[in-house]
Amino acid sequence: MGQGFKVRAKAGAKNAAEILIYEDVGDGWFGGVTAKGFAEQLRDLGDVSQIDVRINSYGGEVFAGLAIYNQLQSHKASITAYVDGIAASIASVIAMAGDEIHIAEAGFLMVHDAWGVTIGNAADVREFADRLDAISGAIADVYVARTGKTLAQVREWMAGETWFNSSDSIKNGFATKIVENQKMAASGVKRPTFDAARYRFRKAPSALAARPNYDAAAARMAAQRAGYVSKSFKRA
Repeated sequence: MGQGFKVRAKAGAKNAAEILIYEDVGDGWFGGVTAKGFAEQLRDLGDVSQIDVRINSYGGEVFAGLAIYNQLQSHKASITAYVDGIAASIASVIAMAGDEIHIAEAGFLMVHDAWGVTIGNAADVREFADRLDAISGAIADVYVARTGKTLAQVREWMAGETWFNSSDSIKNGFATKIVENQKMAASGVKRPTFDAARYRFRKAPSALAARPNYDAAAARMAAQRAGYVSKSFKRA
């Protein structure tokens, strides 16, 4: 787990917590938020009634993301997901776990088909392709349940690697509210390099070259690091 994953009590609110997913999803070479680590942190929150999940992530490993989505879906707390900057790929699936989904004015959400790497003979590759189709189908079901759109429409969006700005996210049912961009100056937080090739993005908006809203998202994380009193969560 890196510095971009935080689970904290929410300042000024009783029985409420805030989770920051500001990095890749999955372990291994992704090096980000693991499903196991997320489950442990969620468990240790104890009896909370409200969880805010703030997301600024390009995605990562699909099964870790689906596990995190299911953990949030099954939690008894009310979940509000915030797309502070970008929720791409499997990070967009995690956002769908929110009872409410708020997206920043300059935020983006992206959906696409599952992809992966395999090696072997022709039969191995065909089997792998079938597995990817099944994974894409499972992801599509999440989007269909959230948006109310047809499966055909969702699969078309996924096949085309579709990017939604805040207005499009609302229009198509991926978010419930547009919120004003955070207006805090970054304080010593290094901005990560946006590398479309690393994430295999084919149609990333040109605006992402400047990482829209990332400074604001990074600023929020920096302010929380500075302003929160560290708290160790134990099971009740």
